[in-house]
Parts: sequence; structure tokens; C-alpha cells
Amino acid sequence: MDGPRSDVGRWGGNPLQPPTTPSPEPEPEPDRRSRGGRARSFWARCCGCCSRRNRADDDWGPEPSGSRSRGSSSRDRRPDSRGSGINAAGDGTIREGMLVVTGVDLLSSRSDQNRREHHTDEYEYDELIVRRGQPFHVVLFLNRSYESSDRIALELLIGNNPEVGKGTHVIIPVGKGGSGGWKAQVMKASGQNLNLRVHTSPNAIIGKFQFTVRTRSEAGEFQLPFDPHNEIYILFNPWCPEDIVYVDHEDWRQEYVLNESGRIYYGTEAQIGERTWNYGQFDHGVLDACLYILDRRGMPYGGRGDPVSVSRVISAMVNSLDDNGVLIGNWSGDYSRGTNPSAWVGSVEILLSYLRTGYSVPYGQCWVFAGVTTTVLRCLGLATRTVTNFNSAHDTDTSLTMDIYFDENMKPLEHLNHDSVWNFHVWNDCWMKRPDLPSGFDGWQVVDATPQETSSGIFCCGPCSVESIKNGLVYMKYDTPFIFAEVNSDKVYWQRQDDGSFKIVYVEEKAIGTLIVTKAIGSNMREDITHIYKHPEGSEAERKAVETAAAHGSKPNVYATRDSAEDVAMQVEAQDAVMGQDLTVSVVLTNRGSSRRTVKLHLYLSVTFYTGVTGSTFKESKKEVALAPGASERVTMPVAYQEYRPHLVDQGAMLLNVSGHVKESGQVLAKQHTFRLRTPDLSLTLLGAAVVGQECEVQIVFKNPLPVTLTNVVFRLEGSGLQRPKVLNVGDIGGNETVTLRQTFVPVRPGPRQLIASLDSPQLSQVHGVIQVDVAPASGGMNFSDAGGDSRSGETIPMASRGGA
Repeated sequence: MDGPRSDVGRWGGNPLQPPTTPSPEPEPEPDRRSRGGRARSFWARCCGCCSRRNRADDDWGPEPSGSRSRGSSSRDRRPDSRGSGINAAGDGTIREGMLVVTGVDLLSSRSDQNRREHHTDEYEYDELIVRRGQPFHVVLFLNRSYESSDRIALELLIGNNPEVGKGTHVIIPVGKGGSGGWKAQVMKASGQNLNLRVHTSPNAIIGKFQFTVRTRSEAGEFQLPFDPHNEIYILFNPWCPEDIVYVDHEDWRQEYVLNESGRIYYGTEAQIGERTWNYGQFDHGVLDACLYILDRRGMPYGGRGDPVSVSRVISAMVNSLDDNGVLIGNWSGDYSRGTNPSAWVGSVEILLSYLRTGYSVPYGQCWVFAGVTTTVLRCLGLATRTVTNFNSAHDTDTSLTMDIYFDENMKPLEHLNHDSVWNFHVWNDCWMKRPDLPSGFDGWQVVDATPQETSSGIFCCGPCSVESIKNGLVYMKYDTPFIFAEVNSDKVYWQRQDDGSFKIVYVEEKAIGTLIVTKAIGSNMREDITHIYKHPEGSEAERKAVETAAAHGSKPNVYATRDSAEDVAMQVEAQDAVMGQDLTVSVVLTNRGSSRRTVKLHLYLSVTFYTGVTGSTFKESKKEVALAPGASERVTMPVAYQEYRPHLVDQGAMLLNVSGHVKESGQVLAKQHTFRLRTPDLSLTLLGAAVVGQECEVQIVFKNPLPVTLTNVVFRLEGSGLQRPKVLNVGDIGGNETVTLRQTFVPVRPGPRQLIASLDSPQLSQVHGVIQVDVAPASGGMNFSDAGGDSRSGETIPMASRGGA
């Protein structure tokens, strides 16, 4: 291959080479006095409803004074509010007879009723975390008994300029109905304690609120001072029927909201690979990182109750283009200034790095963007899953077809082939109602954070109704034409004629979106969800969807010149091979007609990135095949390791272009077949029982499948509730050598957990392993301690043992 191409991803003219510095400087906070800041530009272009906001909507910016800065621990800064407060005169005097709130118990511990009922007890936080539209309990400690003449109001505030009209300043009078579903009731008054039940609105803004209490009695008014310990996180609520993110299946909620790990699929349709990903949405710091992403984009607080707007912002912010977001995309093959995308094992290290530094993290590719997006949306309360589409089209000219150009001998003309077909592409589905669309488009919505094309001038994609994709309704927002082309466009082969013009010689109708999968609910099995994205291939409904979509594309008459005389069929096969081994590719020709046929066959083999961008041809073969009526013939092409080794690119995929010409009928045969070379798995073994708070040991075994030395080998280890992200530098591993290393970790949460490991080196990547660890509760009943480990660790680890092949 002639070195890495600068356009390997073909993204809006942005060459995806490593930048000089890992990431740009963090953006300054938006200037609220300016009407032309970048935050407003985003909303004007990205979201029509937000482009009409007036001056009163400029309510974002730094957290209110007294709010805990991101990343700091409220446990270290809890002030004592007893006996301090303000009265109506503002002089701090507490008069006799005033109703003074001397303290508050939000019942916020992980074992308390609030956290358990709201399904937030797994979050590694001490603050109260609740889901909107669902009541929670509060205990107020008073200086005297509560009397019927006393008036109490709870207040929640968020943002730099809280306003009642925008939902950023919520006032909840105790005993009276509040606005928009907010209310508070006295459940029990016992001496100087007052137990309250607080109902939140199912449309509430999500985020971190300051909490305070005001009282009024005949002796005057009192306000409880802000205490960082009393901040309340409010999230979306898929358990609440009134919330538009409601999911009416408990097993779905367990999988798509509460599951901290999942499977991500890659490779090709015929050779599907899978890897376990640690979403880690409950790890300490991740929730703050998710809210920081919204702050960094400058998203108005008033819009943060709308999952359509929130998911669209997340799709823009998980990639770094436009807005210095979370991850820098890189498809060049050179990851020397950051982390190879294949080496990540989860989202936690990425999100905590972004929260800690404010710098975009190098590097990501589609499954990393999707894995991080799943983490963020599940953390905020949206039911989300990671989806893989095999043979995913990237339509660059809005034709809604994949156009591939060949010369007179059917050799690909790469300089004309701007459309590409990715071996696989990974994105997200999230579940919500779509009040902004006509009825019938609720349910799964596609959100894609991989920066492929711009949407309203911004590198984001979705949310797009899967139902609109299925039926070719490409005029529905957001980004339906692009996603439809990814899953259901036709592959159109154009051949250059003697006069220089191009003619359609073959249309492959079942080549795009051949399989769409996600992790199954409640197991590690793979679930085929192709049927929710498209009608059965070739059915009348599927063809109607394609025609409906193509009519809105840039080439509505694309099939006008199509010829059809097809009695010779062609099938391509590639054996399942491990990287480092020799392999064989085969083409099977079948004559389905009643006359003899002679086929002139050309095979061109090249390496390819998973994004469909190919290198130069390194092997080709030509053969003439005679076929009797009804006969089949197999044409093989052996490929030795030494032949393909110098051309290998990231992820070890190859592309076989096959073309043929039938002498007697003039039929043209064309097929592109992608296959991958498998990489070995890491073998993980648990050495002893796992108990919360007790050290446990895991053994990792790896055999180098290549006859060459792997240099600068790095292992990663991560598992929510088990091990904070850890980086291990292990040096070189010789050709065909087997190595073993051992690592200790201390579980911090009980239950079934996943410990995930990866190996990366310049010579070999996409090597992973996982083991389930069933953690027993601590004997003393304490089932949570602050997770240890350092996501920035990069210690050098000696091998426990080395062995030959």
C-alpha cells in the first residue's frame, strides 16, 4: 500500500491525520452578552426550535456560586448549616418563633429508599440521583414542631441565571400542587422532623440542581443556605409512563439502561467478530462528564428536558470536529500520538480524561464513538443500544445509490469511486417518542456520533426514526437520507465505454445493509434487527421504499439505462483464516441457462480499511471458464502470508474485486467481496474468589500468532465495579511466543461483573478478552467503596512467564 491516504475517511474535506497537538484548547465559556457566539450558531443550525430563542433563553454558563466544581468531592466540603440562614431582612438574624430548617436528609445513600426506587443505586455517588416524574423522600430537621400555619417551599435551581419561566428555577410549595407536575406533601411530622414526599415533573430539565428550603411563619421568613452536599441530579426516566423516554418492557430497561457492559460486533457479515465493551455509566465521575459535555457545547439549560435535543447534541459532542468534543477521529493507521481505537476496552477512561483535562481524547473510530454514546445516553437515562450495520454504505452525493466505476476491463477506477461501502459501521439506537414528527415515528431512533457528513453544518447525525428509514421516507428529520443509504441503497456498477461515457452494467440490490445486529437482551447472544430497519430484501414493500427514497435523491432516473440478461451466477468465498496464515479465495460460477457459456474472469486483490478505502492491487488473476448448461466451476486464488504481509492495514481486511464477461450473451458479472483475517483472543482466568473490598487476582495468557516480534505491547484492563481503567506496558513479545501476566484488583460492587482486557502493538491490534466475575458482598455488609485504580496509569509490567509455540 502506498502509505496512508489523507482522505481515508472522506469526511467533509477534513484529513484525519494526527494533529500536531492531541487536542485544541478548551473553549471559553460562552459570552452571555454576545449574540453571535458559537453556542448560538450551533442551535441556529442544528435545531430549528432553538434558533428562535430570545435573550431570556441565554441561561447557560458557569455553575452558580456555591456549586461544587466538577470533579471535586462534596464529602470534603460539607458546611454545617445548623443555626445559620437568612431572614426576610437579609441580616441573618434568627428571630424567636421563626421556622428554621437546621438540616436536610435527602436519603441519598446508595442503600436508601430513594436511590433503590429510582434505579440509581449503582451510581458511585453519595449525592441524591433521581429520575424525573417519580417521587422521592426528604427529611427536614426543624428548630421546632411544624404547625399548620407554617409555609414551606422547596426550591431547585440550575444554571447561571435560574428563571421560573424556563424551568431552571423550580418552586415547590409543600402541601400545594405545583406547576408542571411538581408538588410536595407532608408524609409525617414527628417532633422537629418533617418527612416529605416530593414529586418531580416528567418533563423536568435533566442535570445537577442546587436544593434549598424557604419557610414563612408569623415571626418571619427563613432560607436554608446552599450546601453542596444537597445537590440533586435529575435524569430521564424510562420507568415513568408520562416521560417521553418511557420504555414499556422491564427487560429492555434492565438491558438498555442498567447494563454496564455489552457486545460490539465488527468484521464482515460472513466473518463476524465481537468484543465486550465496558460502558461504565455508573462509575464515579462519568455522570459529571456527561453533564460537562452538555455544558461544553453551550446547550441552553431550558432545552435539556428534551431527549431529541439532548441526543442530537451528544451525537455532535462525542466527536471533536466543530466543537472540541470528546474523541478525535483517526482512520490513518498512525496512532503514535494517542491510543489505537482498537485498544480501548470501554468508555470510562475516555470520558474521565475529557472531564479532567477538557481536551479531546485521541483516537476514536465508529465503534468507539458508539460505545461512548451508549455510555452517555444510558447514564442520562435514555434506553440505548449499540448497533452494527454490515456492508454499510457511505453516500457522498445524495444519490441514495452506491456508484462504483470501472474501466473497459472492469478494473476499479479508484479516483472516481467517492462513495464507499464500509465492511461494518457502528451507531446507536435510543428509545423515545417523537412529538416533533407526525404520529407513527416513535420508538427506536438512530443517533450516530461518527463524523461522516455534516448535518445542518454540524458533524452530527440523528435522532432519526427507524420507521422512517424502513419506509424510505427520507424527508423526515433528522438525516434520514444518509442513514437510509447506509442500510438500503443499491450498489450500481458503471463501466467506461469506448467513447469515454459510462454505462450501468450491473445493479446489486442486496449488497448494502445485509445484516444489522445488536446484543440480545439478557444474554451475550447476537440479535438480528435487520427487519426493523428494512422490509425483506426484494419484497414489494422493500422495493417501494428504495424507489420512494431514490425519487428524492440526486439521480432519480439512475436505472433508466440498465440492461438485464443474467443466466450466469457468481458467488465468492474466502476461507476463515487467522492473521499470519496462508489463505485461499474462490469464485464459483454457475450456468443457469440452457446454452453453453464462456466467461472471461478477472480477480483483483487489495487490502482495505474497514471504511471501504482500498490500497493498490497487490495480486491479480485472469482465467477463461467454459460452462456447460447447468454446470458450476470453481476458480481459486491462493494467497500466501508473505504476499499480503507488506500490505496489511489496520484490522487486516482484504477486498476482492471480481469481474467477468460472458462472451455469448454480453452479460457482465461484478462482485466486491470483503473478508478479514481473525486475530487471537486473550485468555483470562480468575485466581480465587471475588469479594467486595478484598484483593483478587486475574491471569492473562496470550500467544503471538505472527512469526514476527510484537513491539511496544500495551495491555488495557477495565471493568465497572472491579477495576478502574488501567494501562500496562509489557514491552516486546517474540514471534509465536506465549506470555502470561497476572494482575490484582479490588472489587467495589457486588454482583455479576465483566473484566475486559485488550492488547495492542504496531504489528497487531484488535486483540481482546473478557471474563465474568461474580462478586460476593463484603462480610460486613458494606458493598461499596470508592473505586481504586488510576485511569492514567501506565506502569511497566514484567511477564510472569514466557513460553514458545
